[in-house]
Amino acid sequence: MHQKTTLENGLRVITSTMPHTRSVSINFFIGSGSRYETEAQGGISHFIEHLLFKGTAKRPTAMEICAPIEATGGMINAGTDKELTVYYCKVARPHFQLATDVIADMLRNALFDAAEMEKERQVIIEEISMCNDSPSQRVNILIDELLWPEHPLGRDIAGSRESIGTVARDVLLDHLHSHYLPGNTVIAMAGDIKHDEAVSTIRGMLGDWRTGPETPEFAGFTAPVGNRLRIEPRDTEQAQLCLAVPGLSLEHPDRFVLDLLNAILGEGMSSRLFAEIRDRQGLVYSIHSYTDHFLDTGSLAVAAGVDPKNLTTAIKAILEELGKLKDKMPEEDLARAREFTKGRMLLRMEDSRSVASWLGGQEVLTGRILTVDEVIAIIDAIRAEDLERVARDLLRSEKLHLAVVGPLSAEEPLEELLRI
Repeated sequence: MHQKTTLENGLRVITSTMPHTRSVSINFFIGSGSRYETEAQGGISHFIEHLLFKGTAKRPTAMEICAPIEATGGMINAGTDKELTVYYCKVARPHFQLATDVIADMLRNALFDAAEMEKERQVIIEEISMCNDSPSQRVNILIDELLWPEHPLGRDIAGSRESIGTVARDVLLDHLHSHYLPGNTVIAMAGDIKHDEAVSTIRGMLGDWRTGPETPEFAGFTAPVGNRLRIEPRDTEQAQLCLAVPGLSLEHPDRFVLDLLNAILGEGMSSRLFAEIRDRQGLVYSIHSYTDHFLDTGSLAVAAGVDPKNLTTAIKAILEELGKLKDKMPEEDLARAREFTKGRMLLRMEDSRSVASWLGGQEVLTGRILTVDEVIAIIDAIRAEDLERVARDLLRSEKLHLAVVGPLSAEEPLEELLRI
């Protein structure tokens, strides 16, 4: 259960009271992420997130922001995604006011000090280098470039060394002032908190936050005809691969059908990929699949690390498992996927931060919150023929994309394998 109040300036406050807890999780969601950036601005949403931790007029240093929270045993952090940015804090109940004030202060009064900005610019460049040095992270960046070429969704959320190295302070502030607006913000709280107290606290801290223009718009995606294969040669022991097809959007009616297919395919040690590719054939140590759902597109992907001499064998084996999803779906597989998905969801809802994320993430992206019971009803209504239909529609040879990072030639003829 949750309650929602929209303040006069458009700021939305959503709460879920969890009386058995003795903590409160406070999540501030901003409807801004990397897909709202031009190529020249690549990474500025993530850069802004970093800079908000570097000091405000009231708390001039990074230490003065983090230390008061950590001194209470609490935690504070943030994350930038492609379509949203979230700032979150979890504290024991007596420190709820402090935690809320710290994040509200960061959002409205960050200094963007020039010297701190230059230091943090280098920190982010180091972060980009770290990700590029990790083959398993790099291959995920490459598969996004293949799925969404020449589009913000296909770019690294952190940007590039070039874009971060040249972005000016006024560009960051312009982006902040056009995206960090009360009408584009959702505050979700869960734990030992009453709705009226939360609304009163937020109104006192942010009720005078200025309203702004309409919610920022993003560039829609229309799938072009592009490359289906990207190989990045690296001197590594393993080849990291990511095999993907375009998926379904956050609001597509078959979104949960695809999630069940994904559970059957590659979530957990009892999934088909793990059982076949690792346990039976012994080709990999790590293999899994995942779905991404954005506002107008999505993906289904398989990621694995494999000895280069077994790369072709592993790709063929993965494609065979993908092809089997289009066959008649056994009822027992569907039943296991249903209970797996519902169970994982219910277990997450024991944590106040997960509850706040569930509420705020849906509200900021779609403006509608599905309850856990509503999602369970949707999952229980899915039939085997629904899985077969979605699999036949999405898992087609012409939709396959493959990225590989490892010790092989960039000209390796792997594209000829991309058939289901």
